[in-house]
Amino acid sequence: MSSPKLEETIERKSDETGDKVTPWDVNAESDTGIDYDKLIRRFGSSKISPELITRIESIIKKPVHHFIRRGIFFSHRDLESILTVYEQQKPFFLYTGRGPSSEAMHLGHLIPFIMTKWLQDAFDVPLVIQMTDDEKFLWKDITIDDANKYAYENAKDIIACGFDPTKTFIFSDFDFMAQCPNFYRNICRIQKSVTFNQVKGIFGFTESDCIGKIAFPAIQAAPSVSSSFPFIFGEKLKQELPCLIPCAIDQDPYFRMTRDVAPRLNFPKPSLIHSTFFPALQGSKSKMSASDPNSSIFLTDSPKDIKTKINKHAFSGGKDSIEEHRAKGGDCDIDVSFQYLTFFMDDDQRLEEIRQDYSSGKLLTGELKKILIEVLQTLVAQHQERRKQVTSDVVRQFMTPRQLNFRY
Repeated sequence: MSSPKLEETIERKSDETGDKVTPWDVNAESDTGIDYDKLIRRFGSSKISPELITRIESIIKKPVHHFIRRGIFFSHRDLESILTVYEQQKPFFLYTGRGPSSEAMHLGHLIPFIMTKWLQDAFDVPLVIQMTDDEKFLWKDITIDDANKYAYENAKDIIACGFDPTKTFIFSDFDFMAQCPNFYRNICRIQKSVTFNQVKGIFGFTESDCIGKIAFPAIQAAPSVSSSFPFIFGEKLKQELPCLIPCAIDQDPYFRMTRDVAPRLNFPKPSLIHSTFFPALQGSKSKMSASDPNSSIFLTDSPKDIKTKINKHAFSGGKDSIEEHRAKGGDCDIDVSFQYLTFFMDDDQRLEEIRQDYSSGKLLTGELKKILIEVLQTLVAQHQERRKQVTSDVVRQFMTPRQLNFRY
């Protein structure tokens, strides 16, 4: 059964803004980046309001992560319902993922996992992480073996974020599909409920796309259904558990589709919390990409690499001369170094001091870049040290199907 209403809504809203946001391409018209207020209207999600933040803090009895406080995670779908579930002391689970297209992850890839780690700790809930090596094989010019190898290498970086092994299951689509009949059955249920016209309207597929791409969205949808993981939640699970998905907003089309078909399959609609995009070094018109080394700070970069990339490539909001900059100040809205600090400097007071000093002209571009370089060199070095502790046995532990601990 098709869903003309969903197709028509997406097609009608696609031209509202010149910004391009799909699961595969992100490009903004303005130097300040994507217009997220327009994107919320276009996608039909809801803004995370101050009232919702207050409710989260009252429930978990501590401040929200600075990603939420600063609007880096800015949009949601039915987050209120997850909070109600938690208040009622009923179980829910987290689901996020990674498309492994290269051995090395970059800073932008860390954002959803940092948020997911905080959510796991704050709510004490189980988590599943899907490595979509099949997707990357279908979309990229790489072999199956390479895509699968990248999944295991990327898993090491994800584990290094500090996830609890008793509450976290990581899986490769290529390897997991044959191990879990329930997962494949739910994929088929979803595939049978979505027409080609629907996925064409949502994802822009054409008749020239391989059939693997057309069928793939159901594979990304299935982990939001708890019965896909009977070893975690029990073979005789009487009721599907609610799911919360932290992700960048470019992944939202997959879950618009999922939420559309879920009621017809007696699945709960997954809830989502969306992040903004992590800018490329060249500016906020595009997001950081692993395919362009000069646009990215990789988690394998040395301190020297980080310093060179920031000094050479980081787009500046400063003026052309020191005299003009002192007189007029810099533009934090377009300055990449300041934007990166909003992600990785958790001290609100220090960040505000930097914003004021740069905007007034007191702080020069080179001085701002120096502050960022020190922050990123420390962050990446600490990550690399944690990753060294992630052995093949540790990866195997996380990727072994097993029951996870959860409160209720």
